[in-house]
Amino acid sequence: MTILIFPSGMPRAVAFLNNCLKQKKDVVCASSLLQDTSRSQYPKWAHLPYVNQPNFAAALVDVIGRHGITEIYSANPVVWDVLKSTLPTIAPGVELLGESPAAEMLAGHRSSTHIANLLWRHRDFLAMNDLACSRMRSEEFTALVRHADAIPGMCDHQKLLTLSEIFRLAPPGDVVEIGSWWGKSAFILAHLGRRYHVGNLLCIDPWSDAHLVQEDKLVDDASAEMSAEEAHQVFLTNLLPYNSDNINFIRMPSVEGAACYRASSIVSSDAFGETRYSGRISVLHIDGNHALNAVDDDTKAWAGLVMDGGWIVFDDYKWAYGDGPKVVADAFILANRPDVACAFFTGGALFVQLAKSIGGK
Repeated sequence: MTILIFPSGMPRAVAFLNNCLKQKKDVVCASSLLQDTSRSQYPKWAHLPYVNQPNFAAALVDVIGRHGITEIYSANPVVWDVLKSTLPTIAPGVELLGESPAAEMLAGHRSSTHIANLLWRHRDFLAMNDLACSRMRSEEFTALVRHADAIPGMCDHQKLLTLSEIFRLAPPGDVVEIGSWWGKSAFILAHLGRRYHVGNLLCIDPWSDAHLVQEDKLVDDASAEMSAEEAHQVFLTNLLPYNSDNINFIRMPSVEGAACYRASSIVSSDAFGETRYSGRISVLHIDGNHALNAVDDDTKAWAGLVMDGGWIVFDDYKWAYGDGPKVVADAFILANRPDVACAFFTGGALFVQLAKSIGGK
């Protein structure tokens, strides 16, 4: 079985090539360009005329015969349509792989739109507040879901909807995330903080292999195959295009990061420049190391900085690999019950709104 990839240079074609090579499949590339920069990536190479040239069909049959082609992959919508109509006649034994590239390219958009529409129908679970900001339009929410889906990571869609609701109710102040990794939830928090004029986002994460240990063998084994340094680069790649002088990070463990936050209202980094913070937290997202002691340290270091009417989000409150977030969150609510306005679980996270800051305790 030999696969022809034509044309060769499109990103999706190269991605398909890499997948074929991993599976040790025999691959031949073809291009209509005389100088194709992707040529060096392919083990075998052939030249084909453009599909609108009169000699294309004969040249394709020749390549199929010389290389024993049994399947063809194309990421180009025009080429795919031409092959779909001509292959049954000129090479009836050769299979055209996949669905229309246009449909494949729109699959992510269509999936995100479907999910967003389903969520949007059930968005009235939080009580309306006359003083709250008006909701974003459904088109805005769909765009938020789509862009969030494009960033790797784990953030439940129901949680995304809930975050978009609590930001409407959040007082002006800083948005702080403990544990950002690749930046999926950071993107959501930054967008909502800007959209509802809440405040700037500060991400706290050491991006350190040593801090990945979470006291569960399955999780720790999986983490050992990841690179924290690479994760930090992924974070920068994902967040930099969305930065409007409203995002920055402190690359430190949580407790040390809290000390820096308390000491200065300005955070600087080479990537994001200088960002000013108020020192009062409106939304605190705790999603760092899930080991019991680590979640406890995060909560003790940061919860006292959350202002009246602010929110604390304990992510992975119900976690398959341990109960650190749940134990700490439950203890927090019990210890601060008079100051808790509401608490509810949805989208994998426990959302807690403070009626009064616990900072004076």
